[in-house]
Amino acid sequence: MARLSGSEAKSGNRFNAGSWQLDAVRIITAAAFFVVWEAGTRVGALSEFVLPAPSVILRQLWDELLSGKLTMDVQATLVRLFTGFLIAAAIGIPLGILVGRVKIIRWFCDPLISLALPLPQIAFLPIIVLWFGVGDTAKITLIVFSTIFPIVVHTAAGTQAIDKLIVWSAESLGVSRYGFIWQIAVPAAMPQIFTGLQIALPIALITTIVVEMLMGGSGIGSSIINGMRMSDSPELFSGIVMVALVGYALAKIMEFIRKALLTWHQETAA
Repeated sequence: MARLSGSEAKSGNRFNAGSWQLDAVRIITAAAFFVVWEAGTRVGALSEFVLPAPSVILRQLWDELLSGKLTMDVQATLVRLFTGFLIAAAIGIPLGILVGRVKIIRWFCDPLISLALPLPQIAFLPIIVLWFGVGDTAKITLIVFSTIFPIVVHTAAGTQAIDKLIVWSAESLGVSRYGFIWQIAVPAAMPQIFTGLQIALPIALITTIVVEMLMGGSGIGSSIINGMRMSDSPELFSGIVMVALVGYALAKIMEFIRKALLTWHQETAA
């Protein structure tokens, strides 16, 4: 193996040291925040009703975990979230490819997407309830409706943004339109497709929590709204903490999948 030069080794050591110091600062800052929060509630500077102490929230989470309530709520939320997200991906990615590469489909869909994309999709909740009721079908339908547009837009942008030289080279080699889409356009668009999925996933989580809060049933959103109705601050804040933890875990999982599936791409190599 080739040895690093002195300047490269020093640069790498400085980078590692800087990264370690940055991680330490983040940990210390977070710890200080929670210590101040805990102390503020203990001395009465913060109301336990308005803002429970971190130890109280953790105890609430532990009690819900032991009782099984936390597991059931998280499971119900994730089932709805992934069902809607996967349906949106299954529809949105092929549709985005067609919008990006087939002119007649782009001509038809572009105005509809341009009108629907900036709209708050949650505003369609009354219509979806009118059509599907208040069960899981309505909830999943709204999740699909909320998440499909960023997937379509980024997939279409990725399949369109292909170098003209690549297109001309493929045509000169006699590659068919179908072969060009699946052998060249889709692999080239994979980073953009994953960007659309990474944008759509937190939207799916937000929509899932909102519909659970508004339509009832099981789930983290229902737990949050029940805590508000019963004036149970620990339950309310424990639900919010779980939303944050689930969102963080989903973002990291999607980031890992992206790196694992795009090992061949220059962004992963960089």
